[in-house]
Amino acid sequence: MTRRPRHLPVALAAAAVALTTIGLAAPAGAADSDEVREQMRERAAQQPGTTASLVSSDNIAQVSTNPTQVGISGCFTSTAPLFVTSGLDTLRVFDVSDAASPALTGVLPSVMFENEAMNCGERRTSSGTRRFALIGVDLVQASPDDIEHVNVGGGELVVVEVTDPSAPTVLSRAPGTTSTHTVACIDDTNCRYAYSAGGRSTFSIFDLRDLENPVEVDADRSTPGVQPFETPTGGHKWNFDDAGIGTHTGWNGASMWDVSKPRRPRVLTTTGEAGQGVDPDHEGWNDFILHNSYRPHANRFKPGRKPSLRRGNVLLVTEEDYEQTDCSQAGSFQTWWVKKLNGKPGKIVPLDKVELSDLGTFPLPRGAFCSSHWFDYRSGGLVAAGFYGGGTQVLDVSDPRRIRTHAHAVWGLSEVWDSMWVPVFDAQGRRTSKRTNLVYSIDLVRGLDVYAVDVPGDGRGAEPPADALAPVSASDRAAASALPLGLVGVAMAGALLLRRRRAQG
Repeated sequence: MTRRPRHLPVALAAAAVALTTIGLAAPAGAADSDEVREQMRERAAQQPGTTASLVSSDNIAQVSTNPTQVGISGCFTSTAPLFVTSGLDTLRVFDVSDAASPALTGVLPSVMFENEAMNCGERRTSSGTRRFALIGVDLVQASPDDIEHVNVGGGELVVVEVTDPSAPTVLSRAPGTTSTHTVACIDDTNCRYAYSAGGRSTFSIFDLRDLENPVEVDADRSTPGVQPFETPTGGHKWNFDDAGIGTHTGWNGASMWDVSKPRRPRVLTTTGEAGQGVDPDHEGWNDFILHNSYRPHANRFKPGRKPSLRRGNVLLVTEEDYEQTDCSQAGSFQTWWVKKLNGKPGKIVPLDKVELSDLGTFPLPRGAFCSSHWFDYRSGGLVAAGFYGGGTQVLDVSDPRRIRTHAHAVWGLSEVWDSMWVPVFDAQGRRTSKRTNLVYSIDLVRGLDVYAVDVPGDGRGAEPPADALAPVSASDRAAASALPLGLVGVAMAGALLLRRRRAQG
């Protein structure tokens, strides 16, 4: 969850009106690139500690770049090699059959803030599989595809159909009584219910069984109006693991839930005082929020065993402290030991954490955001994580008690919000549990970058898979220095430079 600037609603509302009246301006073309690159170099020269060039370890290499979106988040679909991205200016669908060179297939002009966690879902129907993306309207959303509806207040779920990837379309909407900063399907392969971020003590459940008419589930029918569900840890993000357990991260740490009955979720345990940030023995474990999580091999969990990724009892977490620009305190990547899931609080305990400054292998941003943010796990113990101005970081968490750096790729004047491993798709185009050695990084300034990582044991080095194209071309290198431009993109990217303030719960 990020902190909003006082003037951002005005800027975004103006951008929404501009979009719905005249449409999105086209991104900057090749004719603009020289001027933009020069502006970028000048800005970098004025800020000590920044560079317009890539600073990276020798075990990661940039493969390609797609600089035309003010990017925030993305997701892969389950039954087709598609990648859906959300930005401040558009929703975009990429064909990732050639994962090293994602091909833009469809664009939905859509001013939105913030939809910080793009979530893909699918439903099996008699006529085939329907694919869609869930947009959580946090503050504003408007699209020419749905021109009569401009939301400048937040608290709404928007379903965007991407079954035809060339023509993403707003399918439906549902108001929510709590924050829709993020919205997540319980099961993205058969998405019938989705949970919202919620606020400090409540969250919403959306019934998506009728995709054209989604509705919020009433937690208490005896009370007038739609009532939300209570949570002990406050709202930011729901993540659902292979064992069917949901983890809710937020203001007061993390809580784990049995969601086998999606309309009646049940709390199993929490991160206790350490997750609340009030444990004197674990200072700095939550200075703002626990942001998002993942539990590898969750279906192997048995209570009381020593912490190990393979035993399914390690919870990976990012802690975000967005406004803190001291990179020794700005928001850490963490490991937690899930000791028991017995309905009692405090059974998830700290193991290890690292701030950006702890990784210590590259110039740190100065006066810029450098908190940990969205991440993705690869079997074997490697995590790809976005650290805002700290770029793309690949961490080795194979020993959950000792997190280490593995690789890094950092640009000046960059803000990486999301990094994820590209999945392996089978011959039928279905997503598998395996991951390639490619990482997609979504950057608010740069758009979408593709990196190849030297993964231990695959014998490939920092090279893309054999069926991918050659490394980044000279023209791509040139484009890599260009900011994504356009009427709405510029206005909204500028607005984001304002300090964001803590959202009300």
